[in-house]
Amino acid sequence: MSDRRIRKVVIVGGGTAGWMTAAAMTRVLRDGQTKIVVIESPDIRTVGVGEATIPILQLFNRMLGLDEDDFIRQTQATFKLGIEFRDWVRPGHRYIHPFGRFGTDYGACAFHHYWLRLRALGDETDFGEYSLPATACRQNRFIRPDPETPSLATFSHAFHFDAALYAKYLQAYAEKRGARRIARNVVDVHLRGEDGFIEALTLDDGARVEGDLFVDCSGFRGLLIEGALKTGYEDWSRFLPCDRAVATQSEKVGPLTPFTRASAQTAGWQWRIPLQHRTGNGYVYCSRFVSDDEAVATLLRNLDGKPYVDPWQLKFTAGRRRKFWNKNCVAVGLASGFMEPLESTSIHLIQTGITKLMGFFPDRDFDPSLSEEYNRRHNHEFERIRDFLVLHYHANERDDSPFWIERRNMEIPEGLRHKMELFRRTGRLAQLGADIFQDPNWLAVLIGQNIMPQKYDPLADTVSLAEVKQFMASSRAGVRKAVQAMPSQDAFIAKHCRAAEWVAA
Repeated sequence: MSDRRIRKVVIVGGGTAGWMTAAAMTRVLRDGQTKIVVIESPDIRTVGVGEATIPILQLFNRMLGLDEDDFIRQTQATFKLGIEFRDWVRPGHRYIHPFGRFGTDYGACAFHHYWLRLRALGDETDFGEYSLPATACRQNRFIRPDPETPSLATFSHAFHFDAALYAKYLQAYAEKRGARRIARNVVDVHLRGEDGFIEALTLDDGARVEGDLFVDCSGFRGLLIEGALKTGYEDWSRFLPCDRAVATQSEKVGPLTPFTRASAQTAGWQWRIPLQHRTGNGYVYCSRFVSDDEAVATLLRNLDGKPYVDPWQLKFTAGRRRKFWNKNCVAVGLASGFMEPLESTSIHLIQTGITKLMGFFPDRDFDPSLSEEYNRRHNHEFERIRDFLVLHYHANERDDSPFWIERRNMEIPEGLRHKMELFRRTGRLAQLGADIFQDPNWLAVLIGQNIMPQKYDPLADTVSLAEVKQFMASSRAGVRKAVQAMPSQDAFIAKHCRAAEWVAA
Protein backbone atom coordinates (compact mmCIF):
# COMPACT_ATOMS: atom_id res chain seq x y z
CA MET A 1 0.00 0.00 0.00
CA SER A 2 1.30 3.46 -0.88
CA ASP A 3 1.87 6.04 1.84
CA ARG A 4 -1.03 8.48 1.55
CA ARG A 5 -0.67 10.13 4.95
CA ILE A 6 -1.56 13.78 5.43
CA ARG A 7 1.72 15.70 5.27
CA LYS A 8 0.56 19.23 6.00
CA VAL A 9 -2.34 20.63 8.00
CA VAL A 10 -3.13 24.33 7.61
CA ILE A 11 -5.22 25.90 10.38
CA VAL A 12 -6.76 29.26 9.45
CA GLY A 13 -7.39 31.30 12.59
CA GLY A 14 -5.77 31.22 15.99
CA GLY A 15 -7.64 32.00 19.18
CA THR A 16 -9.05 29.24 21.33
CA ALA A 17 -10.25 27.05 18.45
CA GLY A 18 -7.07 27.34 16.37
CA TRP A 19 -4.63 26.69 19.18
CA MET A 20 -6.69 23.89 20.72
CA THR A 21 -6.60 22.24 17.29
CA ALA A 22 -2.86 22.81 16.86
CA ALA A 23 -2.07 21.58 20.38
CA ALA A 24 -4.10 18.40 19.92
CA MET A 25 -2.53 17.65 16.54
CA THR A 26 1.03 18.17 17.75
CA ARG A 27 0.24 15.79 20.60
CA VAL A 28 -1.39 13.08 18.47
CA LEU A 29 0.63 13.35 15.23
CA ARG A 30 3.95 12.74 16.94
CA ASP A 31 5.89 11.03 14.16
CA GLY A 32 7.26 14.36 12.90
CA GLN A 33 6.00 13.68 9.39
CA THR A 34 3.02 16.06 9.47
CA LYS A 35 3.59 19.81 9.42
CA ILE A 36 1.12 21.94 11.41
CA VAL A 37 0.79 25.57 10.29
CA VAL A 38 -1.44 28.14 11.99
CA ILE A 39 -2.26 31.27 10.00
CA GLU A 40 -3.40 33.81 12.57
CA SER A 41 -4.56 37.30 11.64
CA PRO A 42 -2.73 40.00 13.60
CA ASP A 43 -5.86 42.17 13.32
CA ILE A 44 -8.34 39.90 15.14
CA ARG A 45 -8.26 39.52 18.90
CA THR A 46 -9.48 36.61 20.99
CA VAL A 47 -12.61 37.64 22.88
CA GLY A 48 -11.41 37.77 26.50
CA VAL A 49 -14.58 38.17 28.54
CA GLY A 50 -13.93 35.03 30.56
CA GLU A 51 -14.86 31.60 29.28
CA ALA A 52 -16.92 29.04 31.18
CA THR A 53 -16.62 25.32 30.46
CA ILE A 54 -18.14 21.97 31.34
CA PRO A 55 -16.20 19.13 33.03
CA ILE A 56 -15.20 17.30 29.86
CA LEU A 57 -12.45 19.90 29.23
CA GLN A 58 -10.49 18.00 31.89
CA LEU A 59 -10.13 15.15 29.39
CA PHE A 60 -8.68 17.46 26.74
CA ASN A 61 -6.16 19.00 29.12
CA ARG A 62 -5.25 15.54 30.41
CA MET A 63 -4.74 14.28 26.86
CA LEU A 64 -2.26 17.11 26.34
CA GLY A 65 -0.51 16.18 29.58
CA LEU A 66 -1.17 19.56 31.20
CA ASP A 67 -0.74 20.03 34.92
CA GLU A 68 -4.06 21.34 36.21
CA ASP A 69 -2.59 23.69 38.81
CA ASP A 70 -0.28 25.22 36.21
CA PHE A 71 -3.18 25.59 33.78
CA ILE A 72 -5.19 27.37 36.50
CA ARG A 73 -2.34 29.77 37.29
CA GLN A 74 -1.48 30.55 33.67
CA THR A 75 -5.07 31.32 32.63
CA GLN A 76 -6.20 33.16 35.82
CA ALA A 77 -8.79 30.40 36.14
CA THR A 78 -11.21 29.44 38.87
CA PHE A 79 -13.12 26.24 39.46
CA LYS A 80 -16.73 25.66 38.52
CA LEU A 81 -19.22 23.21 40.05
CA GLY A 82 -22.32 24.32 38.18
CA ILE A 83 -24.45 27.15 36.81
CA GLU A 84 -26.86 29.28 38.80
CA PHE A 85 -30.01 30.32 36.91
CA ARG A 86 -31.72 33.42 38.27
CA ASP A 87 -35.21 34.58 37.30
CA TRP A 88 -35.64 32.07 34.46
CA VAL A 89 -38.88 30.57 35.70
CA ARG A 90 -40.14 33.86 37.16
CA PRO A 91 -38.57 36.89 38.84
CA GLY A 92 -37.07 35.95 42.19
CA HIS A 93 -36.75 32.23 41.35
CA ARG A 94 -33.35 30.57 41.20
CA TYR A 95 -31.82 27.12 40.95
CA ILE A 96 -28.43 25.54 40.30
CA HIS A 97 -27.54 23.08 37.56
CA PRO A 98 -24.71 21.16 39.28
CA PHE A 99 -22.03 18.94 37.78
CA GLY A 100 -22.93 15.77 39.62
CA ARG A 101 -25.69 13.41 40.55
CA PHE A 102 -28.53 13.88 43.01
CA GLY A 103 -28.42 11.37 45.84
CA THR A 104 -27.85 7.72 45.09
CA ASP A 105 -30.27 5.24 43.55
CA TYR A 106 -31.99 3.08 46.13
CA GLY A 107 -34.07 -0.02 45.78
CA ALA A 108 -35.63 -0.60 42.38
CA CYS A 109 -35.88 2.91 40.97
CA ALA A 110 -33.96 6.14 40.42
CA PHE A 111 -33.37 8.52 43.33
CA HIS A 112 -35.55 11.36 42.13
CA HIS A 113 -38.68 9.20 42.29
CA TYR A 114 -38.36 8.99 46.08
CA TRP A 115 -38.06 12.76 46.16
CA LEU A 116 -41.20 13.00 44.03
CA ARG A 117 -43.01 10.58 46.36
CA LEU A 118 -42.24 12.71 49.42
CA ARG A 119 -43.09 15.87 47.51
CA ALA A 120 -46.53 14.45 46.72
CA LEU A 121 -47.00 14.09 50.48
CA GLY A 122 -46.12 17.73 51.14
CA ASP A 123 -42.34 17.61 51.65
CA GLU A 124 -40.95 20.89 50.23
CA THR A 125 -37.23 20.05 50.47
CA ASP A 126 -35.39 21.59 47.55
CA PHE A 127 -33.99 19.00 45.13
CA GLY A 128 -30.61 20.74 45.25
CA GLU A 129 -30.14 19.75 48.90
CA TYR A 130 -29.40 16.23 47.66
CA SER A 131 -26.56 17.45 45.43
CA LEU A 132 -23.07 18.00 46.83
CA PRO A 133 -21.94 20.43 44.09
CA ALA A 134 -25.18 22.44 44.28
CA THR A 135 -24.82 22.76 48.05
CA ALA A 136 -21.12 23.65 47.72
CA CYS A 137 -22.02 26.35 45.18
CA ARG A 138 -24.38 27.99 47.64
CA GLN A 139 -21.62 28.12 50.26
CA ASN A 140 -18.78 29.11 47.86
CA ARG A 141 -16.85 25.97 48.78
CA PHE A 142 -14.66 23.80 46.58
CA ILE A 143 -12.49 20.71 46.67
CA ARG A 144 -11.43 18.46 43.83
CA PRO A 145 -13.49 15.27 43.41
CA ASP A 146 -11.84 12.12 44.75
CA PRO A 147 -12.98 8.80 43.26
CA GLU A 148 -11.42 6.99 46.25
CA THR A 149 -13.59 8.88 48.77
CA PRO A 150 -17.29 7.94 48.49
CA SER A 151 -18.57 11.37 49.58
CA LEU A 152 -16.35 13.12 47.00
CA ALA A 153 -16.96 10.76 44.10
CA THR A 154 -20.42 12.02 43.15
CA PHE A 155 -19.49 15.15 41.20
CA SER A 156 -17.07 16.69 38.74
CA HIS A 157 -15.67 20.14 38.10
CA ALA A 158 -15.04 22.52 35.23
CA PHE A 159 -13.33 25.88 34.90
CA HIS A 160 -13.70 29.59 34.29
CA PHE A 161 -10.66 31.02 32.51
CA ASP A 162 -9.38 33.86 30.38
CA ALA A 163 -9.84 32.64 26.80
CA ALA A 164 -7.05 34.86 25.47
CA LEU A 165 -4.62 33.49 28.06
CA TYR A 166 -5.70 29.91 27.30
CA ALA A 167 -5.00 30.48 23.60
CA LYS A 168 -1.52 31.82 24.43
CA TYR A 169 -0.91 28.89 26.78
CA LEU A 170 -1.76 26.38 24.06
CA GLN A 171 0.16 28.36 21.44
CA ALA A 172 3.33 27.96 23.50
CA TYR A 173 2.53 24.26 23.92
CA ALA A 174 1.98 23.71 20.18
CA GLU A 175 4.98 25.75 19.01
CA LYS A 176 7.25 23.87 21.40
CA ARG A 177 6.13 20.69 19.64
CA GLY A 178 6.72 21.96 16.12
CA ALA A 179 3.67 23.98 15.09
CA ARG A 180 4.49 27.05 13.03
CA ARG A 181 2.59 30.34 13.33
CA ILE A 182 2.24 32.78 10.43
CA ALA A 183 0.89 36.19 11.48
CA ARG A 184 -0.83 37.18 8.24
CA ASN A 185 -4.27 37.62 6.70
CA VAL A 186 -5.63 35.27 4.06
CA VAL A 187 -6.62 37.22 0.95
CA ASP A 188 -7.44 34.40 -1.48
CA VAL A 189 -8.35 30.71 -1.45
CA HIS A 190 -7.41 28.53 -4.43
CA LEU A 191 -9.54 25.49 -5.31
CA ARG A 192 -8.48 22.55 -7.43
CA GLY A 193 -10.28 22.51 -10.73
CA GLU A 194 -10.93 18.76 -10.88
CA ASP A 195 -12.70 18.31 -7.52
CA GLY A 196 -13.08 21.71 -5.83
CA PHE A 197 -10.77 20.82 -2.94
CA ILE A 198 -8.74 23.60 -1.33
CA GLU A 199 -5.27 23.60 -2.86
CA ALA A 200 -3.59 26.68 -1.37
CA LEU A 201 -4.06 30.06 0.30
CA THR A 202 -2.60 33.41 -0.67
CA LEU A 203 -1.56 35.70 2.19
CA ASP A 204 -1.46 39.48 2.30
CA ASP A 205 2.31 39.48 1.72
CA GLY A 206 1.88 37.47 -1.47
CA ALA A 207 3.04 34.15 0.03
CA ARG A 208 1.31 30.98 -1.11
CA VAL A 209 0.58 28.31 1.53
CA GLU A 210 -0.32 24.85 0.26
CA GLY A 211 -1.73 22.03 2.36
CA ASP A 212 -3.46 18.66 2.39
CA LEU A 213 -6.01 19.23 5.16
CA PHE A 214 -7.40 22.68 6.04
CA VAL A 215 -9.06 23.47 9.37
CA ASP A 216 -11.24 26.57 9.39
CA CYS A 217 -11.03 28.35 12.75
CA SER A 218 -11.76 31.78 11.28
CA GLY A 219 -14.83 32.44 13.42
CA PHE A 220 -18.33 33.47 12.34
CA ARG A 221 -17.29 34.40 8.79
CA GLY A 222 -16.14 30.86 7.96
CA LEU A 223 -13.49 32.06 5.52
CA LEU A 224 -12.88 28.59 4.06
CA ILE A 225 -15.96 26.50 4.86
CA GLU A 226 -18.37 29.19 3.66
CA GLY A 227 -16.40 31.89 1.88
CA ALA A 228 -14.61 29.45 -0.42
CA LEU A 229 -16.65 26.22 -0.34
CA LYS A 230 -20.17 27.75 -0.05
CA THR A 231 -21.25 25.00 2.34
CA GLY A 232 -24.43 26.68 3.58
CA TYR A 233 -25.79 27.45 7.04
CA GLU A 234 -28.83 26.06 8.84
CA ASP A 235 -30.54 28.90 10.73
CA TRP A 236 -31.94 27.93 14.17
CA SER A 237 -33.16 31.39 15.17
CA ARG A 238 -36.74 30.12 15.28
CA PHE A 239 -35.64 28.08 18.31
CA LEU A 240 -32.93 30.40 19.69
CA PRO A 241 -33.78 33.95 18.56
CA CYS A 242 -31.12 35.84 20.54
CA ASP A 243 -28.87 37.37 17.90
CA ARG A 244 -26.58 39.79 19.73
CA ALA A 245 -24.44 40.12 22.82
CA VAL A 246 -22.63 42.96 24.57
CA ALA A 247 -19.69 42.04 26.79
CA THR A 248 -17.20 43.64 29.13
CA GLN A 249 -14.69 42.90 31.87
CA SER A 250 -15.19 44.25 35.36
CA GLU A 251 -13.48 44.53 38.70
CA LYS A 252 -13.42 41.41 40.87
CA VAL A 253 -15.61 41.99 43.93
CA GLY A 254 -16.27 39.64 46.83
CA PRO A 255 -15.39 35.96 47.24
CA LEU A 256 -14.87 33.68 44.24
CA THR A 257 -18.03 31.77 43.45
CA PRO A 258 -17.62 28.22 42.09
CA PHE A 259 -20.39 28.67 39.54
CA THR A 260 -21.33 30.64 36.45
CA ARG A 261 -24.37 32.87 36.90
CA ALA A 262 -27.00 33.25 34.18
CA SER A 263 -29.59 35.91 35.07
CA ALA A 264 -32.66 36.30 32.91
CA GLN A 265 -33.27 39.83 31.63
CA THR A 266 -36.10 41.47 29.70
CA ALA A 267 -34.98 40.20 26.29
CA GLY A 268 -32.39 37.51 27.05
CA TRP A 269 -29.93 36.78 29.83
CA GLN A 270 -26.76 38.09 31.43
CA TRP A 271 -23.70 36.01 32.28
CA ARG A 272 -21.25 36.45 35.13
CA ILE A 273 -17.99 34.48 35.01
CA PRO A 274 -15.61 34.96 37.98
CA LEU A 275 -11.87 34.75 37.29
CA GLN A 276 -9.03 35.24 39.75
CA HIS A 277 -8.19 38.71 38.43
CA ARG A 278 -11.51 40.02 37.14
CA THR A 279 -15.07 39.12 36.24
CA GLY A 280 -16.36 38.43 32.74
CA ASN A 281 -19.83 39.76 31.91
CA GLY A 282 -22.16 39.82 28.97
CA TYR A 283 -25.79 40.24 27.96
CA VAL A 284 -27.14 37.90 25.27
CA TYR A 285 -30.32 39.36 23.79
CA CYS A 286 -32.80 39.41 20.94
CA SER A 287 -32.61 42.67 19.00
CA ARG A 288 -36.33 42.49 18.14
CA PHE A 289 -37.16 43.17 21.79
CA VAL A 290 -34.46 45.55 23.05
CA SER A 291 -32.19 48.16 21.48
CA ASP A 292 -28.42 47.96 21.57
CA ASP A 293 -28.24 51.03 23.83
CA GLU A 294 -30.74 49.52 26.26
CA ALA A 295 -28.77 46.27 26.29
CA VAL A 296 -25.55 48.11 27.16
CA ALA A 297 -27.33 50.01 29.93
CA THR A 298 -28.73 46.77 31.36
CA LEU A 299 -25.32 45.11 31.31
CA LEU A 300 -23.57 48.00 33.05
CA ARG A 301 -26.34 48.40 35.61
CA ASN A 302 -25.93 44.80 36.77
CA LEU A 303 -22.14 44.59 37.14
CA ASP A 304 -20.63 43.71 40.52
CA GLY A 305 -17.76 46.16 40.16
CA LYS A 306 -16.56 48.93 37.88
CA PRO A 307 -15.97 47.98 34.22
CA TYR A 308 -12.40 47.84 32.96
CA VAL A 309 -13.27 48.38 29.30
CA ASP A 310 -16.15 49.78 27.27
CA PRO A 311 -18.65 47.08 26.24
CA TRP A 312 -18.22 45.62 22.77
CA GLN A 313 -20.88 43.99 20.65
CA LEU A 314 -21.13 40.62 18.92
CA LYS A 315 -23.70 39.73 16.27
CA PHE A 316 -24.60 36.15 15.40
CA THR A 317 -27.23 33.77 14.10
CA ALA A 318 -27.81 30.57 16.06
CA GLY A 319 -27.32 27.49 13.90
CA ARG A 320 -24.73 25.31 12.22
CA ARG A 321 -23.01 24.67 8.90
CA ARG A 322 -24.84 22.22 6.66
CA LYS A 323 -21.57 20.30 6.63
CA PHE A 324 -18.85 20.67 9.23
CA TRP A 325 -16.44 18.70 7.05
CA ASN A 326 -16.64 19.56 3.36
CA LYS A 327 -14.07 18.14 0.91
CA ASN A 328 -10.66 18.66 2.59
CA CYS A 329 -11.84 21.36 5.00
CA VAL A 330 -13.12 20.91 8.56
CA ALA A 331 -14.74 23.82 10.40
CA VAL A 332 -14.02 24.04 14.14
CA GLY A 333 -15.34 26.54 16.67
CA LEU A 334 -17.47 29.48 15.55
CA ALA A 335 -16.78 28.63 11.91
CA SER A 336 -18.79 25.42 12.42
CA GLY A 337 -21.83 27.08 13.99
CA PHE A 338 -22.95 28.97 17.05
CA MET A 339 -25.25 28.47 20.00
CA GLU A 340 -25.29 30.95 22.84
CA PRO A 341 -23.11 29.98 25.82
CA LEU A 342 -26.03 29.41 28.18
CA GLU A 343 -24.74 25.98 29.22
CA SER A 344 -21.06 26.73 28.55
CA THR A 345 -20.82 24.47 25.50
CA SER A 346 -18.74 26.69 23.20
CA ILE A 347 -15.38 25.24 24.24
CA HIS A 348 -16.90 21.76 24.33
CA LEU A 349 -17.97 22.01 20.69
CA ILE A 350 -14.40 22.96 19.78
CA GLN A 351 -13.08 20.04 21.79
CA THR A 352 -15.50 17.48 20.42
CA GLY A 353 -14.94 18.72 16.86
CA ILE A 354 -11.20 18.14 17.29
CA THR A 355 -11.69 14.78 18.99
CA LYS A 356 -13.96 13.52 16.22
CA LEU A 357 -11.50 14.73 13.59
CA MET A 358 -8.66 12.82 15.20
CA GLY A 359 -10.93 9.75 15.44
CA PHE A 360 -11.73 9.97 11.71
CA PHE A 361 -8.42 11.41 10.60
CA PRO A 362 -8.16 10.98 6.81
CA ASP A 363 -5.37 10.29 4.38
CA ARG A 364 -4.95 12.29 1.21
CA ASP A 365 -7.67 10.25 -0.53
CA PHE A 366 -10.31 11.74 1.81
CA ASP A 367 -12.69 8.80 1.74
CA PRO A 368 -16.15 10.46 1.83
CA SER A 369 -17.45 7.89 4.33
CA LEU A 370 -15.23 9.52 6.97
CA SER A 371 -16.63 13.01 6.47
CA GLU A 372 -20.18 11.66 6.27
CA GLU A 373 -19.89 9.93 9.63
CA TYR A 374 -18.14 12.95 11.16
CA ASN A 375 -20.95 15.22 9.98
CA ARG A 376 -23.66 12.84 11.19
CA ARG A 377 -22.21 12.61 14.70
CA HIS A 378 -21.42 16.30 15.03
CA ASN A 379 -24.87 17.28 13.78
CA HIS A 380 -26.44 15.01 16.39
CA GLU A 381 -24.38 16.67 19.12
CA PHE A 382 -25.34 20.16 17.97
CA GLU A 383 -29.03 19.17 17.98
CA ARG A 384 -28.92 17.66 21.49
CA ILE A 385 -27.27 20.81 22.84
CA ARG A 386 -29.77 22.99 20.98
CA ASP A 387 -32.68 21.12 22.55
CA PHE A 388 -31.19 21.48 26.04
CA LEU A 389 -30.86 25.24 25.56
CA VAL A 390 -34.39 25.58 24.20
CA LEU A 391 -35.73 23.85 27.33
CA HIS A 392 -34.50 26.74 29.50
CA TYR A 393 -36.40 29.29 27.42
CA HIS A 394 -39.58 27.36 26.74
CA ALA A 395 -40.27 26.22 30.32
CA ASN A 396 -40.88 29.63 31.86
CA GLU A 397 -43.78 31.19 33.75
CA ARG A 398 -42.90 34.85 33.12
CA ASP A 399 -45.54 37.32 31.99
CA ASP A 400 -43.44 40.46 32.43
CA SER A 401 -42.11 40.84 28.90
CA PRO A 402 -43.14 39.94 25.32
CA PHE A 403 -39.85 38.08 24.83
CA TRP A 404 -40.56 35.52 27.55
CA ILE A 405 -44.20 35.11 26.56
CA GLU A 406 -43.10 34.38 22.98
CA ARG A 407 -40.55 31.86 24.23
CA ARG A 408 -43.16 29.99 26.26
CA ASN A 409 -45.40 29.72 23.19
CA MET A 410 -42.59 28.91 20.77
CA GLU A 411 -42.23 25.97 18.43
CA ILE A 412 -39.88 23.40 19.96
CA PRO A 413 -37.96 20.50 18.35
CA GLU A 414 -39.82 17.19 18.33
CA GLY A 415 -37.16 15.37 20.36
CA LEU A 416 -37.41 17.94 23.14
CA ARG A 417 -41.20 17.87 23.08
CA HIS A 418 -41.12 14.08 23.55
CA LYS A 419 -38.60 14.31 26.38
CA MET A 420 -40.58 16.99 28.24
CA GLU A 421 -43.90 15.18 27.80
CA LEU A 422 -42.55 11.84 29.04
CA PHE A 423 -41.04 13.49 32.11
CA ARG A 424 -44.11 15.60 32.83
CA ARG A 425 -46.42 12.58 32.68
CA THR A 426 -44.28 9.86 34.28
CA GLY A 427 -41.09 11.29 35.77
CA ARG A 428 -39.05 9.17 33.35
CA LEU A 429 -36.28 10.49 31.10
CA ALA A 430 -36.16 9.63 27.40
CA GLN A 431 -32.83 8.59 25.90
CA LEU A 432 -32.34 10.06 22.44
CA GLY A 433 -28.89 8.72 21.63
CA ALA A 434 -25.48 10.09 22.59
CA ASP A 435 -25.91 13.31 24.58
CA ILE A 436 -23.25 15.33 26.38
CA PHE A 437 -25.98 16.14 28.93
CA GLN A 438 -26.85 13.05 30.93
CA ASP A 439 -29.84 12.25 33.19
CA PRO A 440 -28.62 14.37 36.17
CA ASN A 441 -28.23 17.39 33.88
CA TRP A 442 -31.70 17.01 32.44
CA LEU A 443 -33.17 16.43 35.90
CA ALA A 444 -31.53 19.58 37.23
CA VAL A 445 -33.01 21.78 34.50
CA LEU A 446 -36.40 20.08 34.15
CA ILE A 447 -37.04 20.31 37.88
CA GLY A 448 -35.26 23.65 38.14
CA GLN A 449 -37.56 25.10 35.47
CA ASN A 450 -40.52 23.79 37.47
CA ILE A 451 -41.57 20.98 35.17
CA MET A 452 -42.98 18.64 37.82
CA PRO A 453 -44.10 15.11 36.94
CA GLN A 454 -47.72 14.16 37.44
CA LYS A 455 -46.64 10.72 38.64
CA TYR A 456 -43.58 8.94 39.97
CA ASP A 457 -42.28 5.42 39.41
CA PRO A 458 -44.69 3.03 41.19
CA LEU A 459 -41.69 0.99 42.29
CA ALA A 460 -40.89 3.82 44.70
CA ASP A 461 -43.89 2.61 46.72
CA THR A 462 -42.28 -0.80 47.27
CA VAL A 463 -40.14 0.78 49.98
CA SER A 464 -41.89 1.73 53.24
CA LEU A 465 -42.51 5.42 53.82
CA ALA A 466 -40.51 5.38 57.04
CA GLU A 467 -37.54 3.85 55.22
CA VAL A 468 -37.77 6.39 52.42
CA LYS A 469 -37.85 9.29 54.89
CA GLN A 470 -34.85 7.91 56.76
CA PHE A 471 -32.92 7.35 53.52
CA MET A 472 -33.63 10.85 52.23
CA ALA A 473 -32.72 12.51 55.54
CA SER A 474 -29.48 10.53 55.61
CA SER A 475 -28.70 11.64 52.04
CA ARG A 476 -29.15 15.31 52.95
CA ALA A 477 -27.06 14.94 56.08
CA GLY A 478 -24.26 13.27 54.11
CA VAL A 479 -24.19 16.15 51.63
CA ARG A 480 -24.11 18.78 54.38
CA LYS A 481 -21.31 16.99 56.23
CA ALA A 482 -19.15 16.64 53.11
CA VAL A 483 -19.63 20.30 52.12
CA GLN A 484 -18.84 21.58 55.63
CA ALA A 485 -15.47 19.82 55.40
CA MET A 486 -14.61 21.64 52.15
CA PRO A 487 -12.57 24.88 52.10
CA SER A 488 -13.80 28.02 50.39
CA GLN A 489 -12.78 28.33 46.75
CA ASP A 490 -10.60 31.32 47.66
CA ALA A 491 -8.74 29.25 50.27
CA PHE A 492 -8.35 26.27 47.92
CA ILE A 493 -6.91 28.40 45.11
CA ALA A 494 -4.63 30.32 47.49
CA LYS A 495 -3.17 27.02 48.67
CA HIS A 496 -2.81 25.22 45.33
CA CYS A 497 -2.92 27.44 42.25
CA ARG A 498 -2.98 31.17 42.88
CA ALA A 499 -2.08 33.12 39.74
CA ALA A 500 0.43 35.95 39.64
CA GLU A 501 -0.86 39.40 40.45
CA TRP A 502 -2.61 41.20 37.60
CA VAL A 503 -3.11 44.90 36.98
CA ALA A 504 -5.96 46.13 34.76
CA ALA A 505 -4.84 47.86 31.58
